[in-house]
Amino acid sequence: MILARWRARRANRNLIDQIHGEIVAAAREPALFREFAVPDDLDGRFEMVTLHAGLALRRLGALGPLGAAIAQDLVDCLFERFDDALREMAMSDAGVSRRIKSMTAAFYGRNKVYGEALAARDLDALAAGLARNVFRVPAVIDAPRAPALASRVAATAVALDAVPIEVFAEGRFSFPLAEGEAR
Repeated sequence: MILARWRARRANRNLIDQIHGEIVAAAREPALFREFAVPDDLDGRFEMVTLHAGLALRRLGALGPLGAAIAQDLVDCLFERFDDALREMAMSDAGVSRRIKSMTAAFYGRNKVYGEALAARDLDALAAGLARNVFRVPAVIDAPRAPALASRVAATAVALDAVPIEVFAEGRFSFPLAEGEAR
């Protein structure tokens, strides 16, 4: 009985690690930094992980109770990894705690804005959110690549909308590319 629970927990951890790995790989896609001019620094990478995790969580949230359970485990994994990364940068416990608190607020705030824009199919609102968060400027006019990135994000969201729960639950998830993209 104990061994069966341990195996189930381990299988679940492998599943979450697989999904997390796909999110990180998508967030590190060179085209984001080269073609869309996302800043290739700690904050830019955080923004891309936040964006791609939010897209996956948005899909999982639409897939019922199993999707919601996977989403919660995925969020827990993401923040464990953020915590680990901060500790590897030799931050104190108090510094890590403060930084995780601000990262949590940023993560949920950004994904609320992006999710609302995607739900409304409002590319202008999505581009405005990306300009503020990813490109760190107050207006889209100051981030000429924000509208193109918004289009890519919207296309990726559409591609994710076709991914069934079985793909996530069976550990076969691969972050979809927007139409016309190649890895």
